[in-house]
Amino acid sequence: MLAIERRNAILARLSMEGKVVVSDLSREFKVTEETIRRDLEKLDNDGLAKKTYGGAVKVENFNTDLPFHIRKQSNVESKQKIAEIIAGMIKDGDYIMLDASTTALNVVKAIMHRKKITIITNSIEILLELANKPDWTVISTGGTLKEGGLSLVGYQAEKMVEGFHVDLAVCSCKGIDVNSGVTDSNERDSQIKKAFFGSATRKVLAVDSSKFDKVSFVKVCGLNEVDYVVTETDPGEAWKKRLNELNTNVIFQRQNQN
Repeated sequence: MLAIERRNAILARLSMEGKVVVSDLSREFKVTEETIRRDLEKLDNDGLAKKTYGGAVKVENFNTDLPFHIRKQSNVESKQKIAEIIAGMIKDGDYIMLDASTTALNVVKAIMHRKKITIITNSIEILLELANKPDWTVISTGGTLKEGGLSLVGYQAEKMVEGFHVDLAVCSCKGIDVNSGVTDSNERDSQIKKAFFGSATRKVLAVDSSKFDKVSFVKVCGLNEVDYVVTETDPGEAWKKRLNELNTNVIFQRQNQN
């Protein structure tokens, strides 16, 4: 196993369990503890983990992009709940745009029963997922492949998106804040999401509860520019009041009442 593969495996473990222990990783990967310590030091220096005595713990860095396959394994249940809600907003024959978030991939999986859907996406993962879907029209944005993100970004992708209009666009983000609005970790992701929202009748922000009251590096848009905020749990009265003031709908999965 290459060092980068081992570090990605460690990141995946951190994403799922929140912490790792040097001795356990040493046995699992059949390398010395010193090798594991160097791996953890590299992850710490990159802002992806926090070294501790004997191991490391997960960090929430809202200005750093994790590889897609790592993000795919985090907050899985929350993303599936959000995807189920958004799936209920999509009907046969709709034209939709989906960003390259792991939540958008879950949306695709939740609407496989729909007919004659047209999807425009910058997600390589979604393109692969739909490679054998016979009755759908699947359109790639084109653009520059973003390393580690399995996404297409850049000027070409943005110009392509601007030439279309769809019923609904679904995007995620790194942070959502009352004052700073919707933010993401880098300009390229921010710009393609702006393009998606600018080309849609209904703009849907898919954001799990860990993103509320967080601010990342680049602004995507204001909260008033989003039609729906979809999350997996009640965001609280203060958030609901603020979104209502901005005429932005908030949708979440309500707990069953006994």
